[in-house]
Amino acid sequence: MRVRRDRSPDGDSTRDRKRELGIELLASLEEESLPLPEAIDRLETVTTSPALTREILDAARKRGIIDREDGRIRTRRGGASVSLDREVTVREGEFECRRCGTSISTGHFLELDAGDLGPFGSSCIRAVLGRDG
Repeated sequence: MRVRRDRSPDGDSTRDRKRELGIELLASLEEESLPLPEAIDRLETVTTSPALTREILDAARKRGIIDREDGRIRTRRGGASVSLDREVTVREGEFECRRCGTSISTGHFLELDAGDLGPFGSSCIRAVLGRDG
């Protein structure tokens, strides 16, 4: 019998932490409107669970962060604009990009209140933040 352990030593569940990371990621969208598949692509940096992705989208809607309509995510707050200089930290080491899976020696981490999200390569952090255009 396997015991599922989804709680960290301080009592927060991993699922709760991932939900908060996803909500904060949606709150940091710079675009006013984003196709749902693109929003889900970004949320996949937090979780690949369809159930948790739905939970994140529902919680963000209930908190007034997003609206969902016609297959799009619309931000209600106009985006919180993440500063690459202040809210993204760079660390050297042996990493695997959380978005594309490539081995990287320089990891970019998005600092959110719920914790750090990453590592990402330099082009993937820009894609996650919506600055790849």
